[in-house]
Amino acid sequence: MKADQKTIVYIPDGEERGAAMRRITHLCIAAHQDDIEFMAFGPIAECFGKQDKWFGGVVVTDGAGSPRSGLYADYTDEDMKAIRIVEQKKAAFVGEYGVQILLGVPSSQAKDRQDKEIAQRLADILREARPRYVYTHNLADKHDTHIGVATKVIAALRLLKEDERPEKVFGCEVWRDLDWMPDSEKVYLDCSGHPNIGRCLSAVFDSQIVGGKRYDLAAEGRRLANATFSESHACDTYTGLNYAMDLTPLMLDKDLKIADYVAGFIQRFEQEVRHTLAKFTEE
Repeated sequence: MKADQKTIVYIPDGEERGAAMRRITHLCIAAHQDDIEFMAFGPIAECFGKQDKWFGGVVVTDGAGSPRSGLYADYTDEDMKAIRIVEQKKAAFVGEYGVQILLGVPSSQAKDRQDKEIAQRLADILREARPRYVYTHNLADKHDTHIGVATKVIAALRLLKEDERPEKVFGCEVWRDLDWMPDSEKVYLDCSGHPNIGRCLSAVFDSQIVGGKRYDLAAEGRRLANATFSESHACDTYTGLNYAMDLTPLMLDKDLKIADYVAGFIQRFEQEVRHTLAKFTEE
């Protein structure tokens, strides 16, 4: 990965950087501090305490635009950037991440469709780490910065040579869940393990929660709801569950248009609803 003065590389257990990067098997690339913990707790839990599986996180933006109230009401943008770095490092330590990288770019750059720098920096990280699995935001998310980052992740993956690519790429739930997707196309991320760690990871982001946005409760509630409502005719298989969409085809086929690919999920959902209704109506 090329050196950049804005990039922070935090390695909780103090391992040498090259070794720390090479051990990463599951890598999540997110827009904001706290997005990783809300959308990718499944792979975090899968890697927790393991020596053959290591989780890594990348946060793209600097956190300057965060809403603030209460204790943080008078914080400047620079203050918020600093506190959100501290919070993300806390999460990486609690979750025993192999590495946590913060790129520190403005949200406006992440949303700039003409920007090429972010994709290049992400491609450098992917080449260095060589993870088996990559997680990012789903492409039907309703947060513009999330979509900006997700599309840059796709651009970065398309810069890789075949032998540099991960095995699978997943788009996860944050600002829009994926319950609407046909069950046969959902990727199930099991969040059942280490629920105590999951609560801690969400709760360390005090600057976001203290103002009244209970992301910690909402994230846990979504996992529980998904686990219960994922199957209507059987007992619960999971105690916590997040959904993801498979984005791997967008990495493998550079000519596949992102909008067309996501629209395909929506069209198949419409077809499923129409098929079900046709069994009960004469319309």
